[in-house]
Amino acid sequence: MLGELSPHEIEHVLRAEWVARLGLCDRDRPYVVPVNYAYEDDAIYAHSNDGHKLRLLRGGHPVCVEVDAVENLANWRSVIAWGRFEELHGADAMRALNLLVARFSPLMAAHATTPTHGRPHPDEADQSVPPAAIYRIVLTEKTGRFERR
Repeated sequence: MLGELSPHEIEHVLRAEWVARLGLCDRDRPYVVPVNYAYEDDAIYAHSNDGHKLRLLRGGHPVCVEVDAVENLANWRSVIAWGRFEELHGADAMRALNLLVARFSPLMAAHATTPTHGRPHPDEADQSVPPAAIYRIVLTEKTGRFERR
């Protein structure tokens, strides 16, 4: 059975999953990139080091977000949402960083599961490397589909 997700089911998918794909505008072609995220108050929170993704986000174009929950080929849920990028600073950035740390700490219990990218431990910080940008995508429209057997 194919169908549309209810608003409650859309919220559940966005809260439960760990990886979203951002659809960005790169001049005349789409650019899609996965990001680890936390979801709260109709916004996707994430971080990024300087690079192509962050330059495109800062370009001011609308952003598309896609999140999947796949059990198997006949049982899945998919959410697509649209929104706007906001780079966070000060207290807003610290709140978002705390949200991300709380979300991902259970997954990083062992050294082997800690990503090699992102900001190093403060004792190991290379001062020549700028800190990661903390941002949110404020979602303004959401839709979802599912298949269930």
